[in-house]
Amino acid sequence: MTKMGSRSQAVSVSPSVLLLQFLVLLLALLSADASSSQTTIYVVYMGERKDDDPSVVMASHHAALTSILGSKDEARKSIVYSYKHGFSGFAAKLTEPQAEELKKHHGVVSVKPNTYHQVHTTRSWDFLGISYGQQPSSLSSSSRLLRKAKYGEDVIVGVIDTGIWPESRSFDDTGYGPVPKRWKGVCETGQAFNASNCNRKVIGARWYAGDATEEDLKGEYRSARDANGHGTHTASTVAGSPVRDASHAGSGLAAGLVRGGAPRARLAIYKSCHAVGLDARCGDASVLAALDDAIGDGVDVLSLSLGGVNEKPETLHAVAAGITVVFAAGNEGPVQQTVKNALPWVITVAAATVDRSFPTVITLGDGQKMVGQSLYYHNRSAASKSNNGFTSLHFAATGCDRKNLGSGNITGKIIVCFAPAIPSTYSPGAEFVKATQAAIAGGAKGIIFEQYSTDILDYQLYCQGHMPCVVVDKETIFRIIQSNNSVVAKISPAATVVGAQVASPRVATFSSRGPSAQFPGILKPDIAAPGVSILAAKGDSYELMSGTSMACPHVSAIVALLKSVHLDWSPAMIKSAIVTTASVTDRFGLPIQANSVQRKPADPFDFGSGHIQPDRAMDPGLVYDIKPDDYNNDDLDIEQLNLPSIAVPDLKESVTLTRTVTNVGPAKATYRAVVEAPAGVKMSVEPPVIAFQKGGPRNTTFKVTFMAKQRVQGGYAFGSLTWLDDGKHSVRIPIAVRTVVRDFVADAS
Repeated sequence: MTKMGSRSQAVSVSPSVLLLQFLVLLLALLSADASSSQTTIYVVYMGERKDDDPSVVMASHHAALTSILGSKDEARKSIVYSYKHGFSGFAAKLTEPQAEELKKHHGVVSVKPNTYHQVHTTRSWDFLGISYGQQPSSLSSSSRLLRKAKYGEDVIVGVIDTGIWPESRSFDDTGYGPVPKRWKGVCETGQAFNASNCNRKVIGARWYAGDATEEDLKGEYRSARDANGHGTHTASTVAGSPVRDASHAGSGLAAGLVRGGAPRARLAIYKSCHAVGLDARCGDASVLAALDDAIGDGVDVLSLSLGGVNEKPETLHAVAAGITVVFAAGNEGPVQQTVKNALPWVITVAAATVDRSFPTVITLGDGQKMVGQSLYYHNRSAASKSNNGFTSLHFAATGCDRKNLGSGNITGKIIVCFAPAIPSTYSPGAEFVKATQAAIAGGAKGIIFEQYSTDILDYQLYCQGHMPCVVVDKETIFRIIQSNNSVVAKISPAATVVGAQVASPRVATFSSRGPSAQFPGILKPDIAAPGVSILAAKGDSYELMSGTSMACPHVSAIVALLKSVHLDWSPAMIKSAIVTTASVTDRFGLPIQANSVQRKPADPFDFGSGHIQPDRAMDPGLVYDIKPDDYNNDDLDIEQLNLPSIAVPDLKESVTLTRTVTNVGPAKATYRAVVEAPAGVKMSVEPPVIAFQKGGPRNTTFKVTFMAKQRVQGGYAFGSLTWLDDGKHSVRIPIAVRTVVRDFVADAS
């Protein structure tokens, strides 16, 4: 269920600042020369490139150093990196006096000692607090959960997807012990896939094509090998081994170390989806066959970045076998009632952003500079080489499709595209792709695309090799229009910006929203996790991809870690621990926002209980457990299931629901209820205080009563119930209630 894109805050800063940030982040890859006490690596920034020929840029670097060091040979030895594509600069080993002297050299903007930052390629794991440490053997800077789980050692994660590219460095099994004896799976051979393609990391592989058409299999491998890339990406996100010096398509964007969330877990691959294009198809028959095999093979976790399986109660068999099943929520947002995989026994994952963005400077003919978002990195500008790289603009006021663009001469121009007047009626990514295809067909040299969301960056894969494509907001478009001399523009390569200046997390625009039309008594999605511009393996390379498909394996990895720490926890307990410890605020303590046509505070239909917090999930205090048989209990209303959430879709006067919590914290504990009642609803909890004693029962039951304050046909209102102990544990569940007067009239909003 891959959707493409990234929504990040556009930062209005000068190009030199952006490029310098990019430069510093790139240098996180460098290693200091510990053997020399006389020299240090310095970053030398020489401003924007003035020439399209990289050799000329490099020559200027050598000239600057030669004037300081005395010879060309010493200059060549000194240079560590030469930056010659998006900007001019270099890193070199210098003494402090040499660095001071270089500052005086003509053309040098700044000289600064090299700063070593945390690596940011798999930024999502650092963002979640699952820091790995600077070395694979180091535990000092790792998260508590990661350490205690031994990095997911020997947990088996089954991935039902498009297969795997086994040669990827992410699946290296160096240092792994024998395959767990409980593993009963196989390594199926086939086209370009033999028994040696499985190892102690990828311990099993199966493929299913019984319901695939010949059209599905065109260009496909008739084996578990992944021609699409989606399955490789999700598998490496779950459990990829650490790989250094990775970046998006080798571009330097998002550069650093890439790994999975449970890097020592084992992978079992079930290829059930086919097609080389972006929209791989997964037949029900194949998915169910994979599910069945996975149960028999002995997996501990199942990760399915697939959509539309509400009708598959067979997944309950996996849960009954002790397997936690994790699904993507879908990519049809921000429209409501689009959430997929809303079965109560699975974890349904929404997608959110991380604190990384890719700002791209657009320079207009009158000198104005503005910032959009892109993945443009090519070392040769696709814009015209004449007129200092500036290219004529073509304002496609009537639309950016083939019909409208074909009516004018757009060859060699940058097309300015406008979002449709009714954005809720179209897919942002689909419109972007249409515009890109039309522009390429017409010979354009670039696109500036207005969009209410920048969560579509990954669709820029269509642009790579052809032209730069930049996503901007409406304000930027108006500035371009109003510029007096904006008939030409120049697009610079993107930079990478990471940290607090990027507002995050935010629910991605494309992430499907609740409520579930099929199961309105179940609050879905359950949780939000990073799913925007996630870099992971694809073939022999690494690429940024976005979607709830990318969010799903993040949660699967956390499940694997929790499974390792709590061997006796049921799937319902693991799900509860994740849901009840989620955060509803960002790093500044402000409500998490949901990207949409208009950004708004996120509610439970956007992100379930909130954004995942892995370390907190290891010690939730209380959990809501469910016996698998309860899901099929015809005498139990769906709202009465012991879920870590409450949804009441038809409150007429009053309703009382029962929940039971199990103490998994200290044997002696007292919790008090903190109620946030939905607007227009009176809510009470009985008893308001629950206590556990050493040697006493580990679970207790309470009742929650909702009463409508007004007799109105209303929409959904949201609240929460939190159990607090003396300060260590906060056990929060989300609540959604809709008042109803007449059964045949409803409001899903």
